[in-house]
Amino acid sequence: MCRAAAADGITHMVATPHANDRYHYDREYLQGLVTHLQQLVGDSPKLSLGCDFHLSYDNMQDVLANPARYAIEGTRYMLVELSNYSVPAQTTDCFVKLGDCGITAVITHPERNPILRESPQRVVEWAEQGCVIQMTGSALTGFWGERTRRAAEKLLEHQAVHVLATDAHDTEKRVPVLSRAREAVADICGEDVAEALVEANPRAIITNQPLPYFPRPVMSSYRKSGN
Repeated sequence: MCRAAAADGITHMVATPHANDRYHYDREYLQGLVTHLQQLVGDSPKLSLGCDFHLSYDNMQDVLANPARYAIEGTRYMLVELSNYSVPAQTTDCFVKLGDCGITAVITHPERNPILRESPQRVVEWAEQGCVIQMTGSALTGFWGERTRRAAEKLLEHQAVHVLATDAHDTEKRVPVLSRAREAVADICGEDVAEALVEANPRAIITNQPLPYFPRPVMSSYRKSGN
């Protein structure tokens, strides 16, 4: 996967194992695995450790006490994956609490979440609140189906996407490739936005800087139509 990513022009990958009720998140153990993999890979791509954080009660208590444990290493950014079965109203309050302890939530693949596909205004509101919205690149190339592709395009058109990621799992189906998705973003939003989503903003995250591309989301049409 690392070789495939490098061949596609990817220079830095963040490993994001789940932190949920099913998968125990042992930061020290996982850091050792990433360090070992970096030794095997060499200089390219560079590897960092983060996680895909689930908003359970126990996780929230732990992250508020130990915010650095779950963030992308050396940064204040933390990936958050929302459930496909329930996105409670208090989710927004969780993002506020994370912000109060210095963590910026990076909400992963909302375009693939069946609940958020039906209420995309919530994603736009979280972006307006200051959350980073990360889209899976293959959502734009049809891998996840037509409904997901349309949802992804709508979020882009509403300026509510800040990062394009592979969410890669293997070398056959969910592959570590971004070039096709980058081209799709360029066709929809222009070259400047495409560059920001795959280069400038990801670089800002891994170096713990403010995102250079963070436009005010376009909310009016969602609020009027509710679609």
